[in-house]
Amino acid sequence: MTVTSLEVDATRSKAGDVLLEARRITKVFPGVKALENVDFVLRAGQVHALCGENGAGKSTLMKIIAGLYQPDGGELLLGGKPTTISNPLQAHQLGISVIHQEFFLMNHLSVAQNIFIGREPKVFGGLTDDRSLNAKAQELLDRLGVPIDPRTQVGRLSVAAQQMVEIAKALSFDSHILIMDEPTAALTAAEVQTLFRIIRNFRTEKTAVVYISHRMEEIKEICDQITVLRDGQFVDSKPAAELEISDVIQLMVGRKLQAGLRPEPKAKTEPVLEVEGLSTAALLKNVSFELRKGEILGFAGLMGAGRTETARALVGADPKTAGTVKAFGKVANIDKPADAVRMGIGYLSEDRKRFGLILGQSVTANIALTSLPRFLKFGLLDDAKMAEAARRHVQALDIKTPSVRQILRNLSGGNMQKVVLAKWLERDCDILIFDEPTRGIDVGAKQEIYDLLKRLADSGKSIIMISSELEEVLRMSDRIVVMCDGRITGVMENAAATSENIMELATQFRNPESEESA
Repeated sequence: MTVTSLEVDATRSKAGDVLLEARRITKVFPGVKALENVDFVLRAGQVHALCGENGAGKSTLMKIIAGLYQPDGGELLLGGKPTTISNPLQAHQLGISVIHQEFFLMNHLSVAQNIFIGREPKVFGGLTDDRSLNAKAQELLDRLGVPIDPRTQVGRLSVAAQQMVEIAKALSFDSHILIMDEPTAALTAAEVQTLFRIIRNFRTEKTAVVYISHRMEEIKEICDQITVLRDGQFVDSKPAAELEISDVIQLMVGRKLQAGLRPEPKAKTEPVLEVEGLSTAALLKNVSFELRKGEILGFAGLMGAGRTETARALVGADPKTAGTVKAFGKVANIDKPADAVRMGIGYLSEDRKRFGLILGQSVTANIALTSLPRFLKFGLLDDAKMAEAARRHVQALDIKTPSVRQILRNLSGGNMQKVVLAKWLERDCDILIFDEPTRGIDVGAKQEIYDLLKRLADSGKSIIMISSELEEVLRMSDRIVVMCDGRITGVMENAAATSENIMELATQFRNPESEESA
């Protein structure tokens, strides 16, 4: 959808009084400073976009405003008065409502019951006054111009209709600040326009909307002001009419990777993994790519782009609806993770504590986990042989542990990640899929993981590396696959890649209506 400057200007609202101001907000989590001295000003009458890459700090700032987090520094002002928002209930009472990307609705209840849950009008005896409840819900829905029967069970509604119910619920609190997190992620183009009409009707001289989205065309169409965060810091805030999409992307990425940190170009080698037309019921659509011997193939994209889903479908953790996979030149029938392991494909999940490790077991037990049959002796596990293998990997990977008998939960995040890697090295997989390999570990441990990945690739292992950090993708990948909305939008050699063109490809959302009519 292309928006002309005339169309954009026609949607603009004159900014009014400051409703909300965040001053020098700082928030620190263990090992990471999520926000550092961030400023944000929301004026009445605005639809104010908050933009940034994954991990820029958008959600953290909104959770502070919504009372889910408390800031470690700075202050919030409502109507010019310093305010402490201790919890979401207080935020509601102050007129702040959040519509999350994942809805908080109860499918077995009616629309009206969901809107006024816990605040139902009562009659004598404490019973719910259904007639009054439905009438109040109908009044809200009429204000939104949404033709939904308040008596309808929410579970029977479309995603778009459920979105409208969430908005009606927010309005029922008499909210004057509405925070919307990726509100159009599951909507068709027509439904998006309905939502935009509702947003414009909500925006008055006493109300405003904070709009979080990666969809640049939508931001240009509906938003009056754009604020950009990067790496937990405030970058800039300007009227939307003054910014082109390319300007916003430049503000979001705003960095150049030093040339010396990029990998040297490699000679083209034979493919070890060939994926053609991979699709799933939930998200993936016709995903095709190849992984070559000895290369690191980076997967970039925004949250929900389909990178993890691609990895899970490849190893049989999620069912695919279409597509073929060839491993080492032969068709690979992978229906479950054990099939992938037998074919020499190892998957290191982004959630290593949940899917990659047994925290209550020793380093030895975890390293041997995928290779237990080779440690059997007369039908029993050979503990000495397992410990010997563990010590070999501890030394080779420089895993910091007092003993291979150490319980895993006592290790640092970086050393846990090395144990996951050791587990797959012991299995001697030729293809390794790393999903967010450095998430949650410190800078020093990151460099060690980078060195390990490079050594593995140099030894002939083939690696798929999924990362939400553009700098990491550019620093490590020989080639880069970019995904958006469940499909591949570009594949490029590292030398041709920049933060800007990756982000541009990562925001190329498909038009559901055009696909339905195709």
